[in-house]
This record gives sequence, C-alpha cells and structure tokens, in this order.
Amino acid sequence: MKIKVLGICGSPFLKGNTERLLEEALKGAEMVGAETELIPLADKRIEDCKQDNWCMNNSREGKYCSIEDDMVEIYPKVLDADALILASPTYITRMTPLMAKFLDRLRTFAWGNCRGLLRNKVGAAVAVAWHRYGGVETTLMSMVQAFLLFEMVIASVHHSGAYYGAGGVSSLRGSGEFDPKDKLQILKDDVGMRAARDIGIRTVELARIVKAGTEVLIQRALADPKEKSPYLFKIGPIARKRFGIERLPKEGYIVE
Repeated sequence: MKIKVLGICGSPFLKGNTERLLEEALKGAEMVGAETELIPLADKRIEDCKQDNWCMNNSREGKYCSIEDDMVEIYPKVLDADALILASPTYITRMTPLMAKFLDRLRTFAWGNCRGLLRNKVGAAVAVAWHRYGGVETTLMSMVQAFLLFEMVIASVHHSGAYYGAGGVSSLRGSGEFDPKDKLQILKDDVGMRAARDIGIRTVELARIVKAGTEVLIQRALADPKEKSPYLFKIGPIARKRFGIERLPKEGYIVE
C-alpha cells in the first residue's frame, strides 16, 4: 500500500536543528516504505489568514483561498499526503508564528465547501527546544491541537516517550550551553533522534490502518446498510467526492 508522508518545517532557518529532526522522522517513515517530502517554510511566502471567510462559500478543487502566495503550491501536497509531520522550534513554549500561519491557512479545510479534507489523515509533531525542560511538550501540543480541530488521527509512541510527538534539544545536553563550532546539537541528542524515527514509523503504521479501514467502511456499508457509519457524510461536498463517499446513498446518514 502506497503511503505519502509530508513534512512541514516551521523554523525560520534553513538546515537547522528543527529541519534535521524532521528529516530523521521522515527517515523513519521511509524505513517502512513510505514516500516522503519535506517542505521548509523558511523560504516560502505565506501571508496571515485574513479571516475574510472567502473560503466558506467560494473554495473549490484547486482554489482553496483568496490569497495568492506560496500556499497555492503547498495545498495540493497537503491533500495528496496520507500523513503530515509538523516540526517547529520552541518559541515562548509554543510553535513559531511561521508554523501558526501555515496552520491558520488550512482553515479552508475545516469549514465551507472543502470541510473535512484533512479528516482522518494522520498527524504527527516534532519540536526542538534550547533547554531540556524549555517547552518541548507545550510546543508539540500547540500543533496537536490543530490536528484535533481538523479531525486528524494523532501519532504517538509510548516506548520512546513521544506521548505528544518527538522532542529534542539544540544546546549541549539540553543544558543551555552553546558550542559555536557545532550548531547542530540535535544530532547528539540520541533520545530525541530515536523518538523522531519512531514517530515516523508509527505515522506510517496509522496511515496504512486508516487508508485500508476507510475503504472497508464504505464497502461494508454498500453491502449491509446496518453497518454504515452515520457521520461519513458529515463533511463538505469536495471531501465526499475525493474520499469516494458519494458512492453511498445518503439515506440514514447525518449530512448537515
């Protein structure tokens, strides 16, 4: 089964600690056969969501937002992916403004004609902090909260301690000490790097379960109406078509 995993790096710096940790998560996904792609937002022009509600009534396949910037090219990649892995350094114990802008612009997939296009995709988070206890988990949670809003399936790994996602540190052993000769201290954080690989592996596992299970739900509902899931239609018309749900008769389903 083909699985696509898209990594989004919300660091304002290219090739830094956060991007390196995300690469490790994607390496884990590749280890179990997934196709991966990494998009660093640092070199992209992404404007703030205007909350003009254009997407509520005007969004359509291929045109998801009124703003013309680099999100135009990113939207299709998000939709084609079976899973998203978001990565952010810790800024005041939360994700960066750059990552927040990216997530805000996915609003078009939560309301209106495109509502539900992210539903049941797998979401995973990785984060990098300067200090060992400097906000890694709260940064992870700030991204996980977005997954919950989009009705995504969240990846976690118990044996790696990655309960909310994978976290690492970019100072010497997380002490806050800086080595000017080595700016990629994340590579020495064995625990963080292992957790990132594990979260990538787990992400693919969940994506396979979801992809296979969605088709089974539809097939079982077609074969026996008693086994239908009443909320399958509780998404926008574009999502229904994309997921193949239009094959089902609407009787007995909660549509609006």
